[in-house]
Amino acid sequence: MMVGAGTSARIGAIFVKELVQMRRDRITFAMMFAIPVMQLVLFGFAINTDPKDLPTAIHVEEQTPIVRTLLQALETSGYYDLVLETPDPRESARLLARGDVAFVISIPAGFTERLIRGERPQLLIEADASDPAASSNAIARADAIFNRALRHDLKGSLSPLAATPAPFELVIHPRYNPEAITQYNIVPGLLGVILTMTLVMITGMAMTREAERGTIENLLAMPAKPIEVMIGKITPYAGVGAIQTTVVLLAAHFLFNVPFAGSLWLLLLGVGIFVLANLALGFTFSTIAKSQMQAMQLTFFFFLPSLLLSGFMFPFRGMPGWAQMIGEGLPLTHFLRIVRGVMLKGASFGDVQDALVAMSIFTAIAVGIAMLRYKRTLD
Repeated sequence: MMVGAGTSARIGAIFVKELVQMRRDRITFAMMFAIPVMQLVLFGFAINTDPKDLPTAIHVEEQTPIVRTLLQALETSGYYDLVLETPDPRESARLLARGDVAFVISIPAGFTERLIRGERPQLLIEADASDPAASSNAIARADAIFNRALRHDLKGSLSPLAATPAPFELVIHPRYNPEAITQYNIVPGLLGVILTMTLVMITGMAMTREAERGTIENLLAMPAKPIEVMIGKITPYAGVGAIQTTVVLLAAHFLFNVPFAGSLWLLLLGVGIFVLANLALGFTFSTIAKSQMQAMQLTFFFFLPSLLLSGFMFPFRGMPGWAQMIGEGLPLTHFLRIVRGVMLKGASFGDVQDALVAMSIFTAIAVGIAMLRYKRTLD
């Protein structure tokens, strides 16, 4: 079937018109290229399901060649990064609770003497198992790391100790989630993911909806300050966030039996700051976007790295340094530390203080940018 000249001309005209429309809609045009590139970079370089160089504290009560061999084997394995030595087991517990370290290795006094006498002394590894995916590989390889290391020392008269079983007993103490139940890690994190996805989007669409319906002129004509407009626009959605939080927490308790070891008020404080951070960001997006479609695109552009680089789907410590730096700038990263810390570890205010401050700074920056851009709209 031949296509007539008139048909070709009309198709060509519509084609040119669409190209012009794409060029004018710069945000959509940029997203078509930026989002695939972001996915390629994040999935290709940032995501790692086998995290290495996990921060490890050691509590060693003796210094002998065998002990030093064991510690050196941990360091060279690539899984354990011996960042500090703690003199007090209570300090080790605080480091695990705060998330400063992923493991604590404890070697008691008399370990070497008992090992040489064939008494199989115990060597303890305490692990932060609140995220099972982050610690499972390192734990699984610990026994082989130690046994391989001792082959160099157990020679001559000590060679019988190199036979099976190992001359020591490796005790693994996975804390906060000893049974490695996935729901204990995923369900609390879902609270942050749900709040991020919904609150940024619905708030971002709030102002653009006013522009599309032609009611923004009435809003600008009101004798209200920019901060008053912002508070009035986001307050209803803060109520939505409160309802979502209630639903998720009730489901976590009654459906998934997720433990709650900490303070409810501390968790609600973290939720409140996190909700404000997302609402402020959504309001900022609404001052940038010219349509609801653009507001949704900006939301997705922010949501994708938040989902992948926050530690929700993949171990945070398994990502390269540049990806962790980006993740540290995302409020979801810090909220996950708060919600998992409070619910699973019974974290105190001091344990999550840094995360609260980081979210507060993000909120202040988002509010500042939103106010500056909204004032330009007024002018």
